[in-house]
Amino acid sequence: MRAIRSINNNIAVCVDSAGNELIAMGKGLGYGKLPREVSLDDVTHTYYNVDAKVLPSIANIPDDVMAFAADLAERARNMLSYQLSPNLAFTLADHIAFVLKRAREKLYVSMPLTLDVRQSYPDEFRIARQAVRRLRRDFKVVLRDDEVAGIALSIVNARMASATEEEVMRAQRDEDMLEDITEIVENEFGITVSRSSFAFSRYATHMRYLFGRLHAGKSLDGANLELYADVRADYPQVDTCVEKIARHVRKEWGCDVTDEERLYILIHVNRLRAKEGTYQ
Repeated sequence: MRAIRSINNNIAVCVDSAGNELIAMGKGLGYGKLPREVSLDDVTHTYYNVDAKVLPSIANIPDDVMAFAADLAERARNMLSYQLSPNLAFTLADHIAFVLKRAREKLYVSMPLTLDVRQSYPDEFRIARQAVRRLRRDFKVVLRDDEVAGIALSIVNARMASATEEEVMRAQRDEDMLEDITEIVENEFGITVSRSSFAFSRYATHMRYLFGRLHAGKSLDGANLELYADVRADYPQVDTCVEKIARHVRKEWGCDVTDEERLYILIHVNRLRAKEGTYQ
């Protein structure tokens, strides 16, 4: 196997003996002068057909988090009956890094849909619950049980399956709304959001979960309203942006966005803004 480009010290883009490009993990694979031949004995994980846009986001993921996510993705593949995206290890790493960051900053956000996730996706929920227990032990952090639902949904979102015509039409409507909302964000902050970036992909995933709740007539409860007041005070311009988004959703879909939902939008819009650009 030949390593041709470094992602970080322990992850590299490689080419196998058949000329196929892949992502390989292993201690020191991305370190030093490239390209060079690497021993298969040094490779711990390999991933084919990974979306290139996820690669920049993992460059700064701590090695222990990346290793944890890789093992979790492998566990999910072994335990679930359906095919999972080759991106799963990397999307899980990004999600878990964010979970750990929030935990260390003592920023706890409840997930009122935990019961729904547990009932709808029992296998994924069981895998995620085990993962949260391991995170608490391995990383010495305090994590609420709400984090189980977030990890479970990350796994669900990686499921690879064909869509029905109805699902395609609904997805198109959601994509139109996503584009509208993203343009509101761009106009509010004077930035250009790259639709091919991993930051956008992560933000879009959370927006689609919101759309799904709106279509189903469900909404989050008010468990985080005190936190919402604090966060919106800390980020007044983001709060203004979220208000514009809520007005647009009401106009186009006739749905009211609750304060609890606005908190989630605010968190993810602010993260997108920080990742995608600076004020002009």
